[in-house]
Amino acid sequence: MTSYSAVETQWALTALANEDFSQIHTLCDVGGGHGHLACGLLNAYPHLQATVLDLPGVVGETDQLWAPKLGLSDRCRYLGGDMFHEVPPADAYVLKSVLHDWSDDECMRILANLRRAVVGAGRVFAADFVVPGPEEPHFSKLFDIHMMLVGTGRERTAAEFAELMGAAGWRYDVWHRVPNAFHSVIAATAASRAPLRADLAQLGR
Repeated sequence: MTSYSAVETQWALTALANEDFSQIHTLCDVGGGHGHLACGLLNAYPHLQATVLDLPGVVGETDQLWAPKLGLSDRCRYLGGDMFHEVPPADAYVLKSVLHDWSDDECMRILANLRRAVVGAGRVFAADFVVPGPEEPHFSKLFDIHMMLVGTGRERTAAEFAELMGAAGWRYDVWHRVPNAFHSVIAATAASRAPLRADLAQLGR
């Protein structure tokens, strides 16, 4: 994952270039590893403060963390935790190469935790493969087979992302595509605090 971070961060920053970050002050990179994407966003938006959430064993690899290497420790903290149980409050969340690892039910647990914790601007950005229409060749279609072989995950279309987001309390906004990139970004905004879909109650809420 670390070896892919530089190019995936660039894809994400390009995809998010037209997003308005002026109302986002705190950002949480969920499953953010050593924080390459979080640091890229901190460099692009100097007013941001970031939290990188990952398993304790990951954020405990202090010699691998990007924020100290890039002089960003004053704006970036690392937090050991489990996104399936709790995430810290933030104005916005980013998930890079996270949702494709998990089934729909597991993704809904993650997204519902984000929805309960979100404050302020209330945004979520999922940087991942997005499967285009059947007539368009794309690496995501091959990778979809890979994901189905190695775990519970899968690749999804923009419509499937929108349905997943909506079921967990988010309103799908836009699919940001990047020319010649494997990854895209799905952007969503926190919906009104109406009760989430009933089947979320069965996912450990």
